[in-house]
Parts: sequence; C-alpha cells; structure tokens
Amino acid sequence: MATSQTTQTPTQRKATAQKAAATRRRNAAKRSRSARKAAETRAQAELNTLQVVQAQAERAVLIPVGATLVARDSVIEAVKPLADSTTREQELSKLQKRVSTNLRRFERRGTTARNRAVREVKRTRTRVERELRQRRNQTLRTVKQNRREVEKQLKSARQRVSSLA
Repeated sequence: MATSQTTQTPTQRKATAQKAAATRRRNAAKRSRSARKAAETRAQAELNTLQVVQAQAERAVLIPVGATLVARDSVIEAVKPLADSTTREQELSKLQKRVSTNLRRFERRGTTARNRAVREVKRTRTRVERELRQRRNQTLRTVKQNRREVEKQLKSARQRVSSLA
C-alpha cells in the first residue's frame, strides 16, 4: 500500500502492478462471461420465438389432417358391418329391434300422456260441477230466505193495514 509519504521499492511497485493487472483480467473475464451469457440468452429467446411460430404452423396443418382421418375412420366403421352379407343381416336385425323398441317406448309415453290428460280433464270437470252445485245451492238458499223475509214483511204490512181499517 503506497502512501503519499513513503516511496515504494521496485519490488513493491511490481507487486502492485501485478495485483492491478490480475484485477483487470478478472474484471475483463467477468465482462466477457456476462456478454457471452447475454448473447446466449438472446439466441435462446429467438429460438423460443421461432419454436412457438413453428408449433402454431404445425397445429394449423395437423388439426385438419387429424379431423379428416377421424371422419374417415367413422365412415369405415359405419360401412364395415354392411359390407359382408352375414353382418349386414345382423346389423339390419339389430336396427329393426332398436326401431321397434323405440316405437314401443314412444307408444307407452303417449299412453301415459293421454291418461294424464284424461285424469286432469275429469278432475277439472268434477271441480267445476262441484263449484256450480255449491253456487246453485247458495243461490236457492238466498232466494228462499229472501222469499220468507218478503212474505213475513207482507204479512206484517197486511196486519197493519187491516188494523187501520
């Protein structure tokens, strides 16, 4: 360590110069490593971007190809049972059974719906008839009560008139 008061010997100056040179080399090596790492990072980012674009392009091609192959397989599977005469008969028999089963199910459901509708109509008719009977009976009671009241008032009015005469 040199101070302003002391003078260095040539050996000390040489050692100090070597230390400074070593520090500069280390710093240069660090900067070089950092620059190399930054360049690698940039290259990797460019590669990643390129890979993403490539993957999107591949998907744009592979999706329709895959859909076409699935459709082709479905058609082959649908036609395969009809190609052979024995399997064709079996397939037609299965289809006939399925159709007749569906028809029976539809018939049962229709019958159930009809019966439900008939029950609802009967219930509604009974309710309306009951309400009509109740109203008619109430009206008859009211008329009878009013008639009695009028006859009573008429009788009392006749008695007043006959007592006056």
